Amino acid sequence: MPHGATDPANLPPSRIREMIRTVILSHDADPRLRSLRQALLDLHKALVDSERVGYEATVGPIASPHHFLRLLSGDPWFAWLQPLSRLIVTLDETLDRRIPPTAQETAEWLGQIRRLLVASEEGHGFPRSYFEALQRDPDVVFAHSRVALLLK
Repeated sequence: MPHGATDPANLPPSRIREMIRTVILSHDADPRLRSLRQALLDLHKALVDSERVGYEATVGPIASPHHFLRLLSGDPWFAWLQPLSRLIVTLDETLDRRIPPTAQETAEWLGQIRRLLVASEEGHGFPRSYFEALQRDPDVVFAHSRVALLLK
């Protein structure tokens, strides 16, 4: 044993658990998931900002941050954003687990994100509203591009 090193047999169990956790976390899942999480948050913000501009132009100014939060969580204008919001929350929960996602879970996440972020001129709901946001707002296009690059 190198000079100054502590014999693992003499370490308390709490220190051993801490060391194991450090090793596990240092071998985190595909770093793309963490990068994708941030890119999805940026995309979500771009979409929320874009929808806010449209809402205020159509309905009128939003009086306060509290009012805006109520609109985001319950107004039909913003309802189409909920699938992306839920996906981000669920991804956060996955990334916050003590055990990092497996390679298969990571692949499933990549597929789930790809399936959600499909814009469609036809239809309704998320695909249609996402298409419209991409058509009207360059910030949404840039944020989408960042996510798309990470999905390759």
